[in-house]
Amino acid sequence: MRKRTLIGLTGGLMLLVACQAGSDRQDTLLVARNAGPPNPEPGACYGKTTSPAVIETVTEQVLVRAATYDDTGGLITPAVYHTETLQKIVTARVDSWFKTPCRMTMDTQFVASLQRALKVRGVYFGRVTGQMDPRTKRAIRRFQAARGLESDTLSLENARRLGLVAYPREDA
Repeated sequence: MRKRTLIGLTGGLMLLVACQAGSDRQDTLLVARNAGPPNPEPGACYGKTTSPAVIETVTEQVLVRAATYDDTGGLITPAVYHTETLQKIVTARVDSWFKTPCRMTMDTQFVASLQRALKVRGVYFGRVTGQMDPRTKRAIRRFQAARGLESDTLSLENARRLGLVAYPREDA
């Protein structure tokens, strides 16, 4: 029973989004354990998308033994071939990191505002519940896919586009 609990906790930690808190909180430790982007910004939270590798399968005939001929050019034994199938990576897998609103800011009111913003833009079709349910995640993916990000984790950039997070102030 204890072994199963430890495995479940470890698996749960692996699924967390990389967040780095600005204080000496426990979740700062998670960034060190969880592979995040190189040189993360202090206090920023991140999401990750992974584009899969493109693999090409190539089948070719490889000569095992050449044909043999007599002095007059007549065939004694035919050539022997072996079929080999190889897989070759055409494009490597790519992990892309992006900033996200931190989980602590994504409370019920934030998610309800997110659902209303997505509803107005015609990508959310459910009731405004304030819950990050599968329907809300699908709407986030639809909204972001049109902007080049295939993820159901809301990016900070798209949260700003939706008017949910303020743009950083440019000091003159």
